[in-house]
Amino acid sequence: MSFVSDEQLLQLLFNTNKWWTTGKFPEAEKKETRRFAFYEAKKYLFNPKLKRAVLFTGLRRVGKTTILYQLIEELLTKGVPAKNILYVSFDHPMIKICSINRILDVFKNNVAQGEELYLFFDELHYAEEWNFWLKTLVDHYPYYKIAATGSASPLLAVKGAETGVGRWVDIKIPTLSFYEYCQLKKIPLPSLPATIKPTQLHALKPSELTSVMHACSGLLPPFHRYLLIGGFPELALLDDLTLSQKLLREDIVDKVLKRDMTAIYSIRNINELEKLFIFLCLQSGNIITIQSLSQQLGTSRPTVENYIKLLSMANIIYISDLIDNSGKKALKSKPKIYLADAAIRNAVLLKDESILADSDEMGMVVETAVYKHIAAFYYNQQPKVGYWRGGKKDKEIDVVVALPNGTKILAEIKYRETIDISLEDGIVGQAKDRNTWALIITKKPTDYGTMTIPAANPLVKIPAFVFLFLLGHAEREGYRGCE
Repeated sequence: MSFVSDEQLLQLLFNTNKWWTTGKFPEAEKKETRRFAFYEAKKYLFNPKLKRAVLFTGLRRVGKTTILYQLIEELLTKGVPAKNILYVSFDHPMIKICSINRILDVFKNNVAQGEELYLFFDELHYAEEWNFWLKTLVDHYPYYKIAATGSASPLLAVKGAETGVGRWVDIKIPTLSFYEYCQLKKIPLPSLPATIKPTQLHALKPSELTSVMHACSGLLPPFHRYLLIGGFPELALLDDLTLSQKLLREDIVDKVLKRDMTAIYSIRNINELEKLFIFLCLQSGNIITIQSLSQQLGTSRPTVENYIKLLSMANIIYISDLIDNSGKKALKSKPKIYLADAAIRNAVLLKDESILADSDEMGMVVETAVYKHIAAFYYNQQPKVGYWRGGKKDKEIDVVVALPNGTKILAEIKYRETIDISLEDGIVGQAKDRNTWALIITKKPTDYGTMTIPAANPLVKIPAFVFLFLLGHAEREGYRGCE
């Protein structure tokens, strides 16, 4: 016997689906800025020939629920009957004790009009047997369109690995890119050529490149603020850095580490996990030696490896593995760890505006931001993203992207006042292939242009704030026509 009656469940659904009564999406819930993931989802959800659900995964506060709401708003605008659109949040205590099947029965028997239904499941991983029901709905109800979110992508990956093949597509949502941050903050965006490619700036004439730099010059102050406050949409709108960091610590440390990961993975020693996470905050962008780390934490190597894997799959960190000259990940390597957003480190370690004047701190922060942007930009192309280390003098390249078509992108972060690149640097030695594009990410707005160092394709210097903005600009142009 259920604790919740059908009448109580129906009333709860009416309260969270206001459009059933008004026919319109609630004004208070509307968000003007559309993220790139919104346009990516539309390609699947609004295509009548595709029979796949859409799963959004990502860290807390990245805006997954907002995208669901925006998709619902879009459907209502297009004239889809309001009572054929269902939104359910499985994070609600009353919903958690109701099965997906029962919720759908109450919806179909009391609200829905017809068979073409749009189902939006928020925090789906809290639902019992979610993978079984999602598989059943996709297989047996092809006229349903389904979108769902889950903060805990490890659960989605493990439970959905077999049943999800060919049935749903996973769209991973990172924190805001610098471009999306500027959009959200309504910062005037520079007018740039639609065809500009951030990895092939050497193809521009010097005057054209200078024009791009001048157009982007006003973005430096917002870039500094972005590095401090981060890419979490709700927090990015706050003017109070201290409050923003307090909320971020509560969400990441208190909710993700102490609640979500404990509930999902049954981790017993939460203090051990928290110590590891703080260590990773201190070392973001540095190479990690697992054995040394396990000794410092006083725990076993398998436990450390498991925690790092879980933190990665929970979207809190990125793992950057060593990539060899052929573009393959080395089997046994020392990984570099990056936080999902540089602001997480700032919040946990209580870093304020003073880091902007600290070259060492800014080197870590900017490298973290660059890695996140590059990994997110190439995500849909199924790349291998890592770092390179080798040569006679054991040189390193901070970020290496190896694409399936054989193309490689190399990025070396030199966020300092003066830059010295020699023929002995790793990025020079590795930029000898016509399919390799090499970038030096710099600090000063005036530090840009094609370098004279010999390479198959010219090495290009580009200021960090301009490079990250151009990645977002290129991604935005890729979604033109999807409005």
